[in-house]
Amino acid sequence: MMRIKRALITVYDKTGVVDLARKLQEYDIELVSTGGTMKTLRNEGIDVKSVSDLTGFPEILDGRVKTLHPKVHGGILARRDKGEHISQLSLHGIPQYDLVVVNLYPFEQVTGSGNVSDETALENIDIGGPSMIRSAAKNFPHVIVITSPDDYPVLIDQLGKNSGMTTLEFRREMAIKAFARTAAYDSAITSYFGGKEADFAGTINQTFTLRYPLRYGENPHQKAALYAEPNYRYSSIAGGTLLSGKELSFNNIWDLEAALQMALDFDQPFAAVIKHTNPCGAAMGSTLAEAYRKALDSDPLSAFGSVIALNRRVDPETARLLDETPFVECILAPGFESESFELLSKKKKRRLLEIGDLIRPAETALEYRPIAGGLLAQTPDRLEPGDSDFQFVTEKKPDDNQMKELLFAFRIVKHIKSNAIVICKDLATVGIGPGQTSRVDSSIIAVRKAGQRALGAVAASDAFFPMPDGLEVLAEAGVTAVIQPGGSKKDPDVIEAANRLNIAMALTGIRHFKH
Repeated sequence: MMRIKRALITVYDKTGVVDLARKLQEYDIELVSTGGTMKTLRNEGIDVKSVSDLTGFPEILDGRVKTLHPKVHGGILARRDKGEHISQLSLHGIPQYDLVVVNLYPFEQVTGSGNVSDETALENIDIGGPSMIRSAAKNFPHVIVITSPDDYPVLIDQLGKNSGMTTLEFRREMAIKAFARTAAYDSAITSYFGGKEADFAGTINQTFTLRYPLRYGENPHQKAALYAEPNYRYSSIAGGTLLSGKELSFNNIWDLEAALQMALDFDQPFAAVIKHTNPCGAAMGSTLAEAYRKALDSDPLSAFGSVIALNRRVDPETARLLDETPFVECILAPGFESESFELLSKKKKRRLLEIGDLIRPAETALEYRPIAGGLLAQTPDRLEPGDSDFQFVTEKKPDDNQMKELLFAFRIVKHIKSNAIVICKDLATVGIGPGQTSRVDSSIIAVRKAGQRALGAVAASDAFFPMPDGLEVLAEAGVTAVIQPGGSKKDPDVIEAANRLNIAMALTGIRHFKH
């Protein structure tokens, strides 16, 4: 156990600091502070000493230098179990600090919008704060460090339980939090100035904070947890709010991530039904309810136990359709109207996840995929064909309506695991063939799912047809137009088959693999 005799408090975020100081004084703890913190405390009638009075040196450079002094760091870093350390403190008139309470300039919040000048960003880089935090954390056997107002009640509870003293276990726990905080802070600075987005900087530093543990991972024998990137400024599952239903599972979250990425890709009312990260139905409509009905009709059997992605606030009409759907794991949407929430929350196992306004990451933002011992980074798959990209290589050309359907299908197919084939009609999927090791097998599955609905439909392929067989399967089912990247050695054979089967085909030169 260790008793606190003197505390150094210097915080940017003043939340709760007055109440903390008053509680500390109840334990006869001497308070020392700087600048704005000291002024705040004194204005509330709290007795607090000035760091400048103890160091004999004033704050300089507009407050940039105030705690970077031996009489501060010496009092934090001195080991209480080393006589020579205590002797040196006495020789130089350095007071010991048993508690250091520091939080940092809000660099992450200030730069979070991405629209600030370098001068503003630089002025919000804290120097003295991280130095004191690291000094105190390094010496946690003898010093307590608190870096967040969230931990003030925890500290007070610790003092109350231990008659004004703290345990070594508690000090270790706070030190771990402190090192994590300075690591995250440095990571944010490095990312901001080092070109986190699209520049592929020499070093990528990322820090994530624990949102909550999960019951288990992909399987019950695996442990798992959800972490969030602090101050991530785009839409994310980690930043969403679970409004209703039991806690999310690992697999729910993975499916919801796929659902969110689809929702972010469409401006018109859109709905997707996701199973095992693949859509089993997706559609646009004039209303959200229409979009959802069409998406569900694509493959209602596979929709059992799915997660639903919607890109509009859930209105009562859509809510009624959702409520009639057997066993939906989770519904993701920007929000829920009050009547919709009241209806959908009646089923206690059905989760409602509110994402807020849908904000797509910047075109230059990087996506990451961890691998053993490393990390893959890439820019998002956002490229879509423009008018100049199309090659209409068949005798029959797609008409305007077919082109509208083909473009929709080509946007959907990039969200399906490769090899991928999607059949669409009326701006809705009717057959999806995902993740097969041969493209003809994907075509067969898509046709089987579509059935008679393939008649007069269009199809998209995420990559080229290596030979005509996949195209022939689609044509035999009644598909009338196809969009695909092209680029195969067998393109002439595929084009010849399309002409023979009276199919219109457009080549884009853009591949949409999703591994």
